[in-house]
Amino acid sequence: MGQNSGRQERSKKPELALSKSMEAEAEVQSNKDEAKDLKAKEQRLTSVFGVADLKNGAIGLYNLGQSCCLNSLLQVFLMNIHFTGILRRITVPPCAVQRRSNVPYQMLLLLEKMQCGKRKAVRPIELACCLSAHRVQLFVQHDAAQLFLHLWNLIKKQMKKLELVEELSDLYTICIQEHLACQNCSFEIKNNSSMLTLPLPVLDSNSHRLKTLEDCVQYFFHPEELTGPNMCFCQQCGRKTPFLQDLDFNGVLTENQCQADENEKATWQYELFAVVAHSGSTSCGHYCAYIQSLTECKWYCFNDSEVCQVSWDDVKCTYGHSNLHWGETAYLLIYMRKHPQ
Repeated sequence: MGQNSGRQERSKKPELALSKSMEAEAEVQSNKDEAKDLKAKEQRLTSVFGVADLKNGAIGLYNLGQSCCLNSLLQVFLMNIHFTGILRRITVPPCAVQRRSNVPYQMLLLLEKMQCGKRKAVRPIELACCLSAHRVQLFVQHDAAQLFLHLWNLIKKQMKKLELVEELSDLYTICIQEHLACQNCSFEIKNNSSMLTLPLPVLDSNSHRLKTLEDCVQYFFHPEELTGPNMCFCQQCGRKTPFLQDLDFNGVLTENQCQADENEKATWQYELFAVVAHSGSTSCGHYCAYIQSLTECKWYCFNDSEVCQVSWDDVKCTYGHSNLHWGETAYLLIYMRKHPQ
């Protein structure tokens, strides 16, 4: 019995070695196939430009359950051909797990699906699942401005190429210079910072409504006296005194507030690119996006899966006409520089 058992064990050894060899060859072939598929997909994705380039018109996004805010912001990103030009140059993550959790890559896949599909709308399920892994809750009502900042930070954080991160920052970042001047000794401090959005006020210090967008922007940059608990300590005179706060933004400031040559002033003009509008209450409402196609110079309304061409008068109705368009109110305005440097 013992000898027979020993012979059986010896006869199994070459079979086991052969089996392992076959498994190794299969794994190598599988890796080659996966690398080949990934390379083909990467080459295909480099041809994706922007939703606005579609011959069949703009494509909608189905509502997955209170995802109207997310859908509107995704359309704002993907309709911007300057953004998609950056997006299609990202590095494709090497493994499947990383690809599922990478927001820029999932946005690129969604863009490809929107560009290649023949339907009026697609479902952003994979991207929504990816975002949920990054603490973007699904099936809840979001604030458009906060979600915009969160999405932008996720995109920037997960882009591996530094040159793309710099291009993305240049595309969206607003450069701000803050001036703090001591009223006691006139000592002045200048701090440079950057913002993605300007939180514009709708009321002035006397609770009077600011009527136009220009009024809101000018009031945002209006010098403010810091008193009471807002007072700052002056390192020059050693006293805690009120300061004057003055924010420097080229498109708003006067000649005395900004030092710039004529070439720089020529870049101060911006034009409206998109409007994210909200209807309903803060606890129960709906978002849609009005976006201008950069290739067609036409305005579209992206209302989840429904997309239609609209006029400039339709876009203007989101401000000051609450009885039209389901009581929509312009909430997030996205401007684009007319003459980039």
